[in-house]
Amino acid sequence: MGSIHAYTAAGGRRYRVLFRKPDRTQGQKRGFKTKRDAELYLAEVEVSKARGEFIDATAARVTVGALGAEWLASQQHVLKPSAFAPLESSWRLHVAPVWSERPVGSLRHTEIQAWVSDLSRSMSPTSVLRAHGILAGTLDGAVKDRRIPANPARGLTLPRKTGKPKIYLTHTQVQLLADASAHPTLVQFLAYTGLRWGEATGLRVKHLDALRRRVKVEENAVKVNGVIHVGTPKTHATRSVPYPAFLSEPLARMCEGRGRDSILFGDGATHMVLPHSQRGWFTAAVGRAQAADPDFPRLTPHDLRHTAASLAISAGANVKAVQRMLGHASAAMTLDVYAELFDHDLEAVSTALDQARSAAVVAKALPRAQPSTASMP
Repeated sequence: MGSIHAYTAAGGRRYRVLFRKPDRTQGQKRGFKTKRDAELYLAEVEVSKARGEFIDATAARVTVGALGAEWLASQQHVLKPSAFAPLESSWRLHVAPVWSERPVGSLRHTEIQAWVSDLSRSMSPTSVLRAHGILAGTLDGAVKDRRIPANPARGLTLPRKTGKPKIYLTHTQVQLLADASAHPTLVQFLAYTGLRWGEATGLRVKHLDALRRRVKVEENAVKVNGVIHVGTPKTHATRSVPYPAFLSEPLARMCEGRGRDSILFGDGATHMVLPHSQRGWFTAAVGRAQAADPDFPRLTPHDLRHTAASLAISAGANVKAVQRMLGHASAAMTLDVYAELFDHDLEAVSTALDQARSAAVVAKALPRAQPSTASMP
C-alpha cells in the first residue's frame, strides 16, 4: 500500500500520495486539497495495479515523435521498400509536423478527428488513410506499453476509398496496342499473363519453361526513390504462370544469345523501369492506338493485369485458376476484385434454378399410373 503525507504550499495545506508502481519504483502525485481526495486517488491506483490497468503518468510524457520513429523502424523490417517508402514520406510530410512534439498523453480524439477532416479537403482518401494509420499505429503501441489507457486515434470518421473503374481490353485491342508499341512482346505478355510490372520485368531467362509454356515468378523488380529493388513477389510466394502458344516464338527470340541469369525483357542486363505516365513509350503507344480506334480507352500498364483477368475468365477459367495466375492471396480476394467478371455465373445459377423447378413441378403434375386390370379374375 502507499501512503499520504501533508505539506504546506503557497496556497495552504496540501497532500501528497506516495505509492509503488508495478515495476517496484516509487511514484507520487502532489497537490490534493483534501485528505479524502488523496485517499480516493490512492485507492484507484491500488485497484488499477491489481487489475493490471495501471497507467504511469510519467510514461505518457513521451512524445509522438519518439514513438513514431520506433514504429517506423519496426515497419521497415517487415515491409518491402516499395511499401515502406510511402509510409516514411507520409510521416515526414503529414504526421510529424503536426504531432511529433506532442506527449502521447495529451492527444485528444476530437483534435485528431479535426486533423483527419482537414487532410481530407486536399488529399486523396488513400493518402489520408495512410497518414491516419501511422498515427494510430504509433498510439496503439503506446496503449500496449501502458502509456495511455486508450487510443484517441481509433473510432474516427474516415474517408472512404473509391476504386476507379477497371479497364478491360479485347483481344483485338491488345493486338492494336502491341502493334503501336516499342515493346510489343512485353505488352502482350502483360495482357495474357496478368503479371505485375515488377514481376514481368524481374523475369530472367532461367525462369522461362518453353516446353510447358510457363514462367516461374520468384523475383519482383520495383523502382523506389530512383533505385531498383529486387525482392520476392508481392505475396512473398513464388508461382508458375502459363502463357499462350503464340508468345512462344517471340519469347524464344528474346532468349537467344543470353545466359540463364540474363533479364528476359529489355537489354538483358538492367531491369526495365515503369514508363513515364505522360512521356513514356506506353503512353505514346496508347495515343497511337487511339488515333487508329477512337473508342480505344486510356490506360496504364497495370490495366493490362485487369485485361488478363478478363480474357482468362471469358475463356472459361474458374476463379481458382485466375487466383493462381494473378498471385492473389485467396480466391475470395479475386472475387472481391473481379466480381463483375463473374456475372455469367449468376446467370447460370438462375438457369439451373429454373430447370430444377420445372423438373420438380412437371414430375408432380404427371398422373400416377393406375394398377393393371389384366391379371384380375
